[in-house]
Amino acid sequence: MNYRHAYHAGNFADVVKHIVLTRLVTYLQRKDKAFRIFDTHAGIGTYDLTSEQAQKTGEWKEGVKRVREAREMPAQVREIIVPWLAAVETEPEGFYPGSPQIVRHLMRKQDRLTLYELHEEDFAALSQRFKGDYQTRVLNLDGWLAAGAHLPPKEGRGMVLVDPPFEVGNDFDQMIDTLQKARKRFAGGTVALWYPVKRREHTDEWLGTLRALEFPDLLNIELYIREPRKPGMLNGCGMVIANPPYTLKAEMNALLPWLAKILAQDKGAGFRIQDLSKR
Repeated sequence: MNYRHAYHAGNFADVVKHIVLTRLVTYLQRKDKAFRIFDTHAGIGTYDLTSEQAQKTGEWKEGVKRVREAREMPAQVREIIVPWLAAVETEPEGFYPGSPQIVRHLMRKQDRLTLYELHEEDFAALSQRFKGDYQTRVLNLDGWLAAGAHLPPKEGRGMVLVDPPFEVGNDFDQMIDTLQKARKRFAGGTVALWYPVKRREHTDEWLGTLRALEFPDLLNIELYIREPRKPGMLNGCGMVIANPPYTLKAEMNALLPWLAKILAQDKGAGFRIQDLSKR
């Protein structure tokens, strides 16, 4: 699956991923002590929705545009997505923030952000965007090395966001390896793994592998815009969160039914929430 993000920025998968991301960061902010966020596949930070790539697919029209223009939004849903909406609103008209920009918007003066980007052109753009920002470190390194080399953070608190491009066949295996390394080196930290859903059978097999590893606290959430059976299409997406905030499951139970309705593109749209923890 080719997931060069300029083509897909602001789509339904970004909406899900970034709302969850803001909930995780917001929870970390409940304590005054500093935290660090690691983004293993950072991209360029912000995306121009008027660019040739974004216009070619128009996916943002079926994602962020639908949510922003929704006529009916329950009060509880609005409360959950306000931090994400606020980050989106900080961008100029026609732009959508990637994960680095969303996290940076939420950070306090004591918090830190480490960004990994291996693609040379994207790294150059990302470095320029955060030039002179003492709270943000941009590294031209393979993000898969982060869990082994740079954990735990000196702050002692934080999160690792893993959002690979899925251009090669071993990204699912790499995510499991990253989770295992993070558990050993940063047991109290949160790890969030984003993944695409094409066929439910494939993701169920992977999730079964994760369940068998017997992590003490592992939550999975998924959203589908259509029945997840067509292998050549991005039919949904999911996030596995290790050490999730205790509030997250209830928030997702409130949010995902509404999102599934707003973002549906065909029959079979829906969601699921699973506890993958050791029983």
